[in-house]
Amino acid sequence: MLPIHVPDAVAVCARLGLRAVVLSPGSRCAPLTLCFVRHPDIDTYTISDERSAAFVALGMAQATGRPVALVCTSGSAAYNYAPAVAEAFFRQVPLLILTADRPPEWINQHDGQTIFQRGLYNEHVKKSFELPTDSGHADARWHAQRLVSEAMNLCVQAPAGPVHINVPLREPLYPTEANVPDWQAHPVKAIQYATPIYSVPGAVGVKWQQQLAQYPRILIIAGQQPTVPGLAALLERFAAQYKAVVVADVLGNLHGMQGAVRLHDAWLDAQNADMGAALAPDLVISFGQSVIAKNLKLFIRAHKPKAHWHLQTAGLAADTFQALTHVLPFETADFFEAMLQAPAANAAQPAAWQTAWQDTEARAVARQRAFLAPAKLAFGEFATIAAVMRALPANSQLHLANSMAVRYANHCALWPAQAGVQVWANRGTSGIDGSTSTVVGAALAQPDCLHVLLTGDLAFFYDRNGLWNNYVPENLRIVVLNNHSGGIFRLIPGPRQQPELEKYFETEQPLSAVHAAKEYGLTYFSAGNTESLNKLLPEFLSTNTGAALLETESSSPDNFSVFSLFKSEIKGAYGAEE
Repeated sequence: MLPIHVPDAVAVCARLGLRAVVLSPGSRCAPLTLCFVRHPDIDTYTISDERSAAFVALGMAQATGRPVALVCTSGSAAYNYAPAVAEAFFRQVPLLILTADRPPEWINQHDGQTIFQRGLYNEHVKKSFELPTDSGHADARWHAQRLVSEAMNLCVQAPAGPVHINVPLREPLYPTEANVPDWQAHPVKAIQYATPIYSVPGAVGVKWQQQLAQYPRILIIAGQQPTVPGLAALLERFAAQYKAVVVADVLGNLHGMQGAVRLHDAWLDAQNADMGAALAPDLVISFGQSVIAKNLKLFIRAHKPKAHWHLQTAGLAADTFQALTHVLPFETADFFEAMLQAPAANAAQPAAWQTAWQDTEARAVARQRAFLAPAKLAFGEFATIAAVMRALPANSQLHLANSMAVRYANHCALWPAQAGVQVWANRGTSGIDGSTSTVVGAALAQPDCLHVLLTGDLAFFYDRNGLWNNYVPENLRIVVLNNHSGGIFRLIPGPRQQPELEKYFETEQPLSAVHAAKEYGLTYFSAGNTESLNKLLPEFLSTNTGAALLETESSSPDNFSVFSLFKSEIKGAYGAEE
């Protein structure tokens, strides 16, 4: 018979809304695996590589906003979840990690597959729990059910994030009969927390409205976040009323907003004293998570505002710009809606500062579009990213691997005509591991739209096990920028200047993605110039093509030259003549 607290745990998870579990094979986890597989309300997937499995679960959870569970056997298997667990923690993605374990008396006794699993993920989970080893007593069953309820609720409470449950299990691990519980009648106690409301009370709204009037120069910074319905329109109204400036990386998902500053990372210069005097804000209002733009961070740190308000419903807030003064526990859209109720006198701000930002951005946009024109831009990584982003179908999901792919995409930007495109990247830890696995999970969770991954060759080959499963989705498209090395190190002054650059930093490799595409059943496309790329993109991005991979090959030194020229061209937009 299965240990009674295992079906109890599964029943509690299901009653509290768990609908997807990613399993990795193993014997110690067999009781958990069998109960999840046999529950009618839960979809299960089995993925052998635990590191990939965890990123697949992360992709599912980020796409749906609902918790996804992970189940693995004891020992080092649980450690392989660590990179995705850390990413989920810093990205505030709800994962429930269940690690099977041996009973505590057998830990560190030279028994097979045993490590110290209690508290394994340390500060990279919101909390760790351990279920009782034996559940014969009624109080032990009650205890286990209560712990699982606490874990499930904590997983989704703001800020959402990963929660770990360690599950020590005694043998026998396999039932001698079908042993399928009657899930409808299975008696469990599930505790559900009501969803808190983070709206802005009237009197509180008036207080912050009055505060706004003290700051003539208001800069809004959108960090990484999913698309928030209606937020772009609210920010347009706020910017008009308060003569404010809104800056948004491509991961801020504010493509639908008219007038947002998108190319700031290319033209801001913290060392330019004239720019600092002309464009430094009095008040920064930020929301979301990390920003890609290093130049924005350096600019604000060098020219600190009088105040910095960060909107975050709960949890500790990061002081990214070293200027944080207030953390406001409100939903972003509710806050700006409340601020728009301000008396007209509060909006009597001078427009010159806003105009200075917008004029520079307009010149930068003109230069960017001229530079990225297909007829002029030399073929390579930048040209590929620009062409793919221009060709994205409406309502597709764009996923960006770390290192150069996310940076190229940020400089290409998305515009109001592409408001339906949503952009994702693993910028919690900004590692290259897991990019492919994450998009596979997201595509599985959202089968009705196209999921397109832009990735470099090192990130792709590092995570090729993301395709080593039986669930490669038909709506998956992968674009591999193969320069046969880690091209980002050529852009960093330190390694670029070392004679060991190519061997020890770029780590040149001779592989082609054609073999991976063939091995995992993806339709393979290859482009060697702009003409062939533009010709094949419609078929590659067609919903009828099925899972597909597009590879372009280019030279790392050539890519460096093109990107350096682009940055030089856009940086000159500030102070340039009309």
